[in-house]
Amino acid sequence: MLRKCFRTTLLAWRQLVKHKTRLAIAVVGIAFADILIFAQMGFEASLFDSSTAPQRSLDTDLVLVSSHFKTVYSVKNFSRERLYQTLGFTGVESVSPLYIGYGKWRNPQTRHIQSILVFGTDPRTIAFKFPEVNQNRSQLQKLNTVLFDQASLPDFGPIPALFQHQPTVETELNGVNIRVVGLFILGASFGAYGNVITSDSTFLHLFPDHHPNQIQIGLIQLKPGADPQQIAKSLTDNLPDDVMVLTTEEFAQVEKAYWAKTTPIGFVFGLGVLVCFIVGVAIVYQIIYADVTDHLPQYSMLKAIGYSDRYLVVVLIQEALLLTVLGYIPGFIVSLGLYQLAAAATILPIFMTIERSATVFFLTMAMCLISTASTMRKLNSADPADVF
Repeated sequence: MLRKCFRTTLLAWRQLVKHKTRLAIAVVGIAFADILIFAQMGFEASLFDSSTAPQRSLDTDLVLVSSHFKTVYSVKNFSRERLYQTLGFTGVESVSPLYIGYGKWRNPQTRHIQSILVFGTDPRTIAFKFPEVNQNRSQLQKLNTVLFDQASLPDFGPIPALFQHQPTVETELNGVNIRVVGLFILGASFGAYGNVITSDSTFLHLFPDHHPNQIQIGLIQLKPGADPQQIAKSLTDNLPDDVMVLTTEEFAQVEKAYWAKTTPIGFVFGLGVLVCFIVGVAIVYQIIYADVTDHLPQYSMLKAIGYSDRYLVVVLIQEALLLTVLGYIPGFIVSLGLYQLAAAATILPIFMTIERSATVFFLTMAMCLISTASTMRKLNSADPADVF
């Protein structure tokens, strides 16, 4: 059995390498389709990862948000009273409000203004998982002080470089003179190019029109051993329906669903993968169809001396699998380089994953096998009578 399989594989390989130019075109075409698919999937994954980074960075067990919540980048307000009502439920240990708003940041060097996402939190509590933020909570207790996200886009100015040479960096936020007293790393996203964290007092000073009783996110810490799912259900059943209670993972999934289903961005990336797949199928089909056409007399001869249609089908399938490997390898290598370039240029979390590399490999295999199946009709036209 293995010997027969080796013989068909050897025949498939020889047919491919007989026309080296055609083989090179096939490999380049498949690699190009793979690169496009990797690019679409990579940018889509970076969209989801960067957009859900704020949710995953919160140091909390449960999250309380408005029942109309869809995205943290356009969050709806709800009454602060709802958050403190949760303290009356068994298993809840402490709560903390989180304010979110877009501010106008002035680049300290160019003086240009850029929108930035501002988080306001009670500095006496731990709201984020960032060690740098928790180490500088005492600094935030001073009015008009902020922590700057050093993974923000360069449009906000060389804040990290300036901060290395002086204890504080001064600039303006919403027309108010503020001081940068520390750095942290969150990262830019499709919804915000930069981020700062400040105290709730400073936040309300920066946004004077924002009512203190209206908050965007409520952080709920549970007592040790408490079951988050069970308490979330209890809170949902007993609180008014103007709010909803989520675990941090559910909070992130709501954000992901918003970008994937509500905005056109998720649809565009999905459509891009489909188009690239169809392009790959068309390329491989042309190559295999031309190969079958050229070798039709040889296939007729093989049928005449007793080889079955099944044998020839196996040869074509092995050609498809060989093209899969030959086209995937360069596509994968080039995509690794493109990911690094894109990550450096956009400061977005674009990187290769085992799951994505395996997905693209199987898509490449499907691409080649579908193309091969489309040429079977041409293979069946090989008639042993044509030999005589």
